[in-house]
Amino acid sequence: MAGKLQDKVVVLGGGAKNLGALLATTFANDGAKVVVHYHSDSSADDADKTVKAVQEAGSRAVAVQGDLTRVADVRRLFDTAVDTFGGADIAVNTTGMVLRKPILETTEEEYDRMFGVNAKAAYFFIQEAGRRLNDNGKIISLGTSLLAAFTDGYSTYAGGKAPLEHFTRAAAKEFADRGISVNTVAPGPMDTPFFYPQETPERVEFHKSQAMGNQLTRIEDIAPIIEFLATDGWWFTGQTMFPNGGYTTR
Repeated sequence: MAGKLQDKVVVLGGGAKNLGALLATTFANDGAKVVVHYHSDSSADDADKTVKAVQEAGSRAVAVQGDLTRVADVRRLFDTAVDTFGGADIAVNTTGMVLRKPILETTEEEYDRMFGVNAKAAYFFIQEAGRRLNDNGKIISLGTSLLAAFTDGYSTYAGGKAPLEHFTRAAAKEFADRGISVNTVAPGPMDTPFFYPQETPERVEFHKSQAMGNQLTRIEDIAPIIEFLATDGWWFTGQTMFPNGGYTTR
C-alpha cells in the first residue's frame, strides 16, 4: 500500500540527528523522498547515517551541507530538491540554537548569532519554501514552548524564536491562494543533547516537574505532530502549537 506521502519530496532543515533524523525516517516510511540538511562537518556522519536510514526504509534521500543564516545556502538546499527529485512539497525547519544567559551578560556577537540562527534562517527558509514548494505544500517551523513562558535567562533564545509566529501568520495568508499551509510547532524542552548544556541538574528537574509524568518532551512525541501537519492536518494554517505535556500554555 502506498504511503501517505508517496512520491512527495520533503526538505528537512537540520535533518541529520535528533528530531530531524527521526522525521527523515518517519517521512520515508510514508513514502516521501527526503533532502537532509546539516550545518557543519561535525554533523556529516550523522547526515550520512540518516540518508542510509531513509534508504533502508525504502525511499531516497540526499544530504546537503549549508549555513541557513546565508540566504544563498537556503536557496541551494531547495535547488537540490528540485534538481535531484524534481520539486519539493513539504519543508520542515528544525534548526535552532539555545542560549541561557542574563541580558546584562549577553554580548552583541551572541545576540547576532542567536537571532541569525533562530529568526533570520527561519524567515528565509519560509520565504524560499513559499517560492519553491509545489501547490498544496506544507511549511512547518520548530519554535519553543518558552514563547508561552514568563521566565528569565532565555531572552535571545525565546526572543529569537518569537518572530516565527509572525512569520508563520503572514506566510499563511500570503501563500494561501496556492493551498500552502504554514505552521509553527513549539515543543517543551526536549530530551536531546541540545537542551542539557544550558541547564543545571536542579533546573532539569524543575522543567520535568512542569509537564505530565514528570518528564521532558521526547522527539517521539513531536514527530507524529509534524507528520500530521504534513498530511491529514493540512487544514491547520497560521498556527503555533504547544505540544509539551502541560509545560506552558496560553
